[in-house]
Amino acid sequence: MTSLPLTILHEQPDDGPAVERLQERAFGPGRYARSAYRLREGVDPARELCFTARVGTFLVGSNRMTRIVIGSQEALLLGPLVVDPAFWSRGIGEALLKASLDAAVAAGHRLVLLVGDEPYYARVGFRRVPAGMVTLPGPVDPDRVLWRSLVDGADLGAGGKARRSWG
Repeated sequence: MTSLPLTILHEQPDDGPAVERLQERAFGPGRYARSAYRLREGVDPARELCFTARVGTFLVGSNRMTRIVIGSQEALLLGPLVVDPAFWSRGIGEALLKASLDAAVAAGHRLVLLVGDEPYYARVGFRRVPAGMVTLPGPVDPDRVLWRSLVDGADLGAGGKARRSWG
């Protein structure tokens, strides 16, 4: 964990512009073409599961969760997880992940999907989705499609097309 005076808080509505600027700096304009962004398009994040990281009053990180459906099973899409590059490798991303995952468990959610680097996310329990189990909109490297069951066996029987949830 970081030795910075770090505060993890639920994302507030007025955090939106700062979070968007942070995502723009980290991922650039091409982020909107990615499969995960296409799943989020037009759907509000699950605010009760979204967190920001601050050092003093400076917003240095954010993680969002969005409701999706995989086949017929409700799930969450994690991300974007973003930390200001000046604050990388200080435990901030992991602290944001923990806050979101703990909140998801407390709210009774069962399964979380993401597109990301397995070595990083495996540290918090994510593993690669078996080949062909989940279909995402648009091209995606199947080695980067990961999930984590929040309750035992939540991934059993999960599979199919991942799509937006409006519920």
